[in-house]
Amino acid sequence: MDVIERWTGQYACLLQSALRLSNEQFAAKLGIGVRTVATWHADENVVPRREMQQLLDTAHEQASDAARQRFALLLAKGRASAESAPAGAQALRVAIAVVIRDSDVLLVCRRDDDAAGITWQFPAGVIKPGGKAETTTVRETLDETGVHCAVRQHLGNRLHPVTGVLCAYFLCEYLAGEATNSDAAENIDVMWVPRNVVSRFIPVDTIFPPVLAVLEEQT
Repeated sequence: MDVIERWTGQYACLLQSALRLSNEQFAAKLGIGVRTVATWHADENVVPRREMQQLLDTAHEQASDAARQRFALLLAKGRASAESAPAGAQALRVAIAVVIRDSDVLLVCRRDDDAAGITWQFPAGVIKPGGKAETTTVRETLDETGVHCAVRQHLGNRLHPVTGVLCAYFLCEYLAGEATNSDAAENIDVMWVPRNVVSRFIPVDTIFPPVLAVLEEQT
């Protein structure tokens, strides 16, 4: 079992992802405030206080075998990504938009290079060096889907469990525009999907827990 000598915001969020808990559920499990968990998502380099370190140690030790295996996998991917990055290089960062319109959420169907052929995802775009994640979120959503949106809440950051890319998630409000496939080179389709059936399009174990929590709250 991996031993964490010092927990950081990044490691705490990886543990949360491995446990598949929302911010509220993770806070309740640890017996701390939701704001503290949100702080870890906002700053992956923050070092929790000693008592928090002990709470995270306990949560890790008491986790199921499956959850510890997921945590170890996420941890290994994060470390491998950091070690393989050239000196002075900036890690690839992606802004992801969870755009809500009434009872629906906006999804795009991307062309995939592997045998699966296609994958459904939330609108996303690479954050350029020096760029703002919030600006990227709004711009890329418009460029990909023709939908105007506004950022309402930062849901947190994580290393994606499949791609290993650093992802920043934002809850966005729909403002205007028809959902259309504006980027035919990368995407096959764009559509509004009822929030309670998103797991039919995206495997639930790959969805960021705070995103799941938002979708459940809104239904």
